[in-house]
Amino acid sequence: MAVLDRTPAPTAPAAARTAARPIGVGLALAALATVVWSGSFVTSRALHDSVPPIQHAFWRWIIAIAAVAPFAARQTWRQRHVLREHAGFLLVASLLGVTVYNTLVNQAGMTTTASNMGMIMAASPVLMAVYERLGGARLGARRVTGMLVACAGVLLLVSKGSLAMDFAVGDLWIIAAALSFGSYSALLKRKPEEIEGLPFLFSTFVLGALMLLPVHVASYALQGGFEPTVDTVSPLLYVGVVSSAIAFFAWNKAISIIGAARAGVVYYLQPVCVALLSFAVLGEAMGWLQVLCMGLILGGVVLGAARTK
Repeated sequence: MAVLDRTPAPTAPAAARTAARPIGVGLALAALATVVWSGSFVTSRALHDSVPPIQHAFWRWIIAIAAVAPFAARQTWRQRHVLREHAGFLLVASLLGVTVYNTLVNQAGMTTTASNMGMIMAASPVLMAVYERLGGARLGARRVTGMLVACAGVLLLVSKGSLAMDFAVGDLWIIAAALSFGSYSALLKRKPEEIEGLPFLFSTFVLGALMLLPVHVASYALQGGFEPTVDTVSPLLYVGVVSSAIAFFAWNKAISIIGAARAGVVYYLQPVCVALLSFAVLGEAMGWLQVLCMGLILGGVVLGAARTK
């Protein structure tokens, strides 16, 4: 006589809660990365007259490599054959996410405000969603609506309520950075499964820094170095350890759990965080229009990131 399995099957509410847990973790990781990255826009603006943009980017990644190496070096060495096999993918990811993206952000900080940088960067989730849709994913009406509401808030912020796009040179640099970051985030969904998280992170940091090395040498020769003081080293430590090592790991993990489109909706929180930080740290103005648009952005994030039934 067969022994029956008396373990009760999970009820529908229990199964729903179990399915919701990974989504909640993914959203939390995306939010963590977004909040941390908001600070990097403030540091880019704060260092614009003391550290050349390329040198800022180069030393950021050198610090990030030093921070990640104790945890990732041995694991990366064990995966060296897998990493060599997918060298092309790693080079493209390093170029978009490490070499180009942050260098453009630093360049933008020379001629535009931190709040403008955060607002325009919030356009990158649109590109993430487009890539995901082209890949065959269904975004859903709720997520698309949330994305549009948040995007409307961003457009109102950038245009100062007039919808007349008057971009500074730095705004154009940050638009290019948004395209680079959106492409990098979409590319993460194609990361080969056999490449583990820490080796991927460490190898992209190293490759990205190596690609920056020639232009860093040129920048040093033409512009000279910067004076290592508390005011320059402290922000570099922040962007190297917190905004690079921790935030990139959290973002990459979030995309592996919830996908680029849903993580991109959470990324719309960035202009809100940047505006608050730039107001508190740099003294940049914030009026009723900013508060109204923040409400639109937050509402869009809540709507777009919500789990469908």
